[in-house]
Amino acid sequence: MGDQMVFQRYEIKYLLNPTQKAALLEAMAPQMALDQYGRTTVRSIYYDTDTYRLIRRSIERPVYKEKLRLRSYRQAGMGDPIFVELKKKYRSVVYKRRLSLSQGEALDCLATGSPLPVASQIADEIDYFRRYYGRLIPAAFLSYEREAYYALDGSELRVTFDENILARFSGFSFQEGIYGTPLLNREATLMEIKTAGGLPLWLSHCLSSQRAFKTSFSKYGSAYQRLILPALEGGRRYA
Repeated sequence: MGDQMVFQRYEIKYLLNPTQKAALLEAMAPQMALDQYGRTTVRSIYYDTDTYRLIRRSIERPVYKEKLRLRSYRQAGMGDPIFVELKKKYRSVVYKRRLSLSQGEALDCLATGSPLPVASQIADEIDYFRRYYGRLIPAAFLSYEREAYYALDGSELRVTFDENILARFSGFSFQEGIYGTPLLNREATLMEIKTAGGLPLWLSHCLSSQRAFKTSFSKYGSAYQRLILPALEGGRRYA
């Protein structure tokens, strides 16, 4: 346990129809390949205050925003490794700190407020975040089917396609199965381009020819606005 990673990059999002996705995949074929995770089901548990302070701040589109989540790329038992991630965004640049713990350790630390059992700068940043915002609770479970590609030229370019994005507000464990309320229609695909710099010309040309335009889409933000907020306005907590 305790594997750690730091990411710093731009993340550009597009909502694609099936024709656009097919064209992108054709253009990518000689340039990119499926990464080590390939096609997988991503599972994330987002933490927030009991007043949803983090996501309410995020959807205001401030210069700086941050989120805390647990993530797994498979169904996981309490002893299996999962990721604890602190994701920050400042002036369009995304900074992500990630460390690995067993699911049991991560859930227990977040439930009890105890420090993470890792001595590192990343663990210190996550613990500071938790102290700053006070008691954090599981707010949303997001899952989706992902295809992830990396550039064959050795650059940091990555492209992901997310489909069947589901949100639920119970069953906050990676031992649970996949279920929830869809956030997109069945034919829509959320594509994310992750890069440390500009886009290669072949990709820019394909996006232009397909009239694919940037969009702002947050999975947790969409779940909050479409499902949680209406319930709160009706005088109840979404469940």
